[in-house]
Amino acid sequence: MAFRSPFRPRALSVAAAAAALLAVSGCSAQVSVENAEVPSWKATALPPASGTVAEDAGKLLNAQPVDRTAEVPAGSYTLTLVCEGGGKAFLAVRSSGKELADLGAACYGTRESKKITLTESGPLEFSASSLDAPLIYAYRLVAAG
Repeated sequence: MAFRSPFRPRALSVAAAAAALLAVSGCSAQVSVENAEVPSWKATALPPASGTVAEDAGKLLNAQPVDRTAEVPAGSYTLTLVCEGGGKAFLAVRSSGKELADLGAACYGTRESKKITLTESGPLEFSASSLDAPLIYAYRLVAAG
C-alpha cells in the first residue's frame, strides 16, 4: 500500500489559486508611474479636443504640487482632470487669488469635469497635487460650446 500525503490536495488547490491570481492580475494593466511616458498615456486618457485653451500633464512623484499659469479669455469652460497610479489627484484653479474650481479625481482613469465661467480675461493659476503620489495626471480647460 502506497503512502498518500494528506497535504497533496491542499498543495494543488493553493497552486491553482496562485495561478488564477496571476492570470487575473495579468489582465489589469497597471501603469508604472516612474516609467510612464506621459504624452502617450495622456493621448488615450484625455484625447485631444477642439477649443482647448489650457492643458497640462505630468508626474506627481511626491507631495509637492505642480503649478502652471495660462492666459485665458473670458468665457464659459469645461475643466477636466484624469489621473492614474492609485489614490486621488486634485486640481485647484484660481484667478487673482480667488478659487474658481477644485476638482478631485480617483486615479484609475475616471475623468472628473466641472463647468467654470470667467467674467474677465486674464491669468489662471492651475495647481495639481496629491497626497497619494506617485501618479500621473492630465487636465484640460476647453471652451464650452
